[in-house]
Amino acid sequence: MGKIVHRYIFRETLAPFALGLSLFTFVLLLARLLRLIELVVNRGLPFMSVVRLFSYIMPAFLEVTVPMAMLLAILIAFGRLSADSEMVAFRSAGLSLYQLAPPIAAFAVLTMVATAGLTLYATPWGNRSLRLALYDIARTRASAGLKPEIFNDEFPGLVIYAERIEGTADRLHHVLISDDRDPRQHSSIFAREGFMVSDRVAQTVTLRLLDGAIHTSDGDGRAEYRTDFQSYDVNLDLKEAFAGLRQREPDPKELTLPQLRKSIAAKRARHTPYTGELVEVHRKFAIPLACLVFGLVAIPLGAQPSRGAKSRGFAVSLALIFVYYMLLSAGQALAQQGLVPVPIGLWLPNVFFGSLGSLLFVRAAQERHVLPLERVEAALLALRSRISGARGLAAGS
Repeated sequence: MGKIVHRYIFRETLAPFALGLSLFTFVLLLARLLRLIELVVNRGLPFMSVVRLFSYIMPAFLEVTVPMAMLLAILIAFGRLSADSEMVAFRSAGLSLYQLAPPIAAFAVLTMVATAGLTLYATPWGNRSLRLALYDIARTRASAGLKPEIFNDEFPGLVIYAERIEGTADRLHHVLISDDRDPRQHSSIFAREGFMVSDRVAQTVTLRLLDGAIHTSDGDGRAEYRTDFQSYDVNLDLKEAFAGLRQREPDPKELTLPQLRKSIAAKRARHTPYTGELVEVHRKFAIPLACLVFGLVAIPLGAQPSRGAKSRGFAVSLALIFVYYMLLSAGQALAQQGLVPVPIGLWLPNVFFGSLGSLLFVRAAQERHVLPLERVEAALLALRSRISGARGLAAGS
């Protein structure tokens, strides 16, 4: 009988987990989706490029929404069992809360492993690939955006004209450039030809000009001089296309665990700060462990008698998620500033929720009231009725 009940409880969590994962991920992705749509509409990005960017940002959101969906799934599953009096039937058959917990523990472990895979491998890959993809898009736009026999002003302070452009080779012929990037002087650059040079590591695009001359005048136009050159580089600013693209040093969120440890060792040897890397190391383990503490809290809260299992599950899960990530964000910020040790800042939410879950689980196993949720629900209903009444009065007036 125990195995049948365990399979039954495990299946009960799958549907609300899929629902919660879809809902939470969509809500968190909404702002990014609007940004990606803007890239398609305003910057003319191909649809497949947007799909590729979307695939790169998904892991960073899933590592947050998977624990959230798991918490919601357990609350809804146990809430439904309690609302339909199935929890009473299980206990009448001699099954305690400890005996009903194994399928939820297995579910929490599976989500923890999935979240660990996201934090350790998928998210660093996605963040790194996103930065490189944005650079490739910006680099392509830098060359493809230039049109022959047209004064191109895509780049701040530069106007570029070329009689002929070989698109496949990124080569320009008979080039004229008006350079106003330095407010103290104006430069007119003439060159026989030029070509694009891109550096993926430094995240730069340079227009290298060959066999030409630079005519420079000061701000008043009184002094002019000419400089001939065989080769001259003009750096093209990509910030207008994608702000914050250039990044000399990899972000800790782009590094895997071995890379983070290597970076910490190198910075420690140079006696330079490595707080960002250390925070990311602890975060890679703290987020997956949140699945276990969420499960420990969700079982006793979901097992309490309630009439609206889904509505209460959503309300309680949102409240717990808000508190957890508020504590995590605050602890991470304090750790980044050096106000608290990194382990304390990153692990305090798990310790707090783990202790709370253990206390609630023991109380629920003893069939004692865990929390006065009925009073909270009554207060929420009263508040909702007052708000509805106020809106009715406002509409009537």
